[in-house]
Amino acid sequence: MDRNLALDFVRATEAAAISSSFWVGKGNEKQADHAAVEAMRKAFSVIDMDGTIVIGEGERDEAPMLYIGEKVGSGKGMKLDIAIDPLEGTTITARGDPNAMSVFAAAPHGGLLNAPDTYMDKIAVGPKCVGAIDLDASVEENINTVAKKLDKDIEEVTVMILDRDRHKELIEKVRKCGCRIKLIRDGDIAGALAPAIKESGVDLLIGSGGAPEGVIAAVALKCFGGEIQGRLKFRNENEKERAKKMGMQDINQKLMMHDLVKSEEAMFAATGVTDGAILKGVRFTSHGAVTHSIVMRAKTKTIRFIEAHHHFEHFPDY
Repeated sequence: MDRNLALDFVRATEAAAISSSFWVGKGNEKQADHAAVEAMRKAFSVIDMDGTIVIGEGERDEAPMLYIGEKVGSGKGMKLDIAIDPLEGTTITARGDPNAMSVFAAAPHGGLLNAPDTYMDKIAVGPKCVGAIDLDASVEENINTVAKKLDKDIEEVTVMILDRDRHKELIEKVRKCGCRIKLIRDGDIAGALAPAIKESGVDLLIGSGGAPEGVIAAVALKCFGGEIQGRLKFRNENEKERAKKMGMQDINQKLMMHDLVKSEEAMFAATGVTDGAILKGVRFTSHGAVTHSIVMRAKTKTIRFIEAHHHFEHFPDY
């Protein structure tokens, strides 16, 4: 994949982040999400790529823009599979809470798992713990192996879990192990990335969240050199049938990194909407805004942070 595309991808996440940031703390999730989607779609129109949305805002009959199967880009250039979450954390944004961001991932055609909009059981770690986790092992076993890899006592290990009723039993098991817990309200992708970021203080993510978010997180963790494992967790028979139609032969398969992201040419980009462990949120100035973004390539493991100063008088209308 042309590495020069990286900056184009960041421009798309910047546009989405700025547009949605006008809705921070205003209690309107739908408007915040709509602003991000519209801005990202406009930004895509000028990128020289033949892109297809494989993870987006929903099925064609559910989403007016950036739906699964939609073609994006100028139509010129490389055929790419695109996975996006224009606003990861709509509730976070509406509340003004931390860790909202605009997210983009891409790989050559066929390089990303086409995940249906269902749940996924997940376990994720940073580079130091690659090979130490197993989705089929017990919570206690995974925590113990991670602690050994990090040369920590169990009491020093921090596990991140989405604060959901479905995780009550999981939370109790983790507490019985004696390690620390960091509960998050939302921010599925940011949560999975946290173990790969030293400053987050998180060693391990466990629990269920969105399957599409799991694939996007896998691209980022591949770039970081971390690891995520997952298994689809269906809510009904319709979701199972959808998974089969999307090409999954074994819908109960334990999904490893190479199943989620099949290409070494994958790229990931994100721009902060509100402040988080990885990125600063959008700051408005008297003449525009300041954004903080990250862009990464799986092949080279290069990680770039970009601070951009935007002047609204000259801001592109794509």
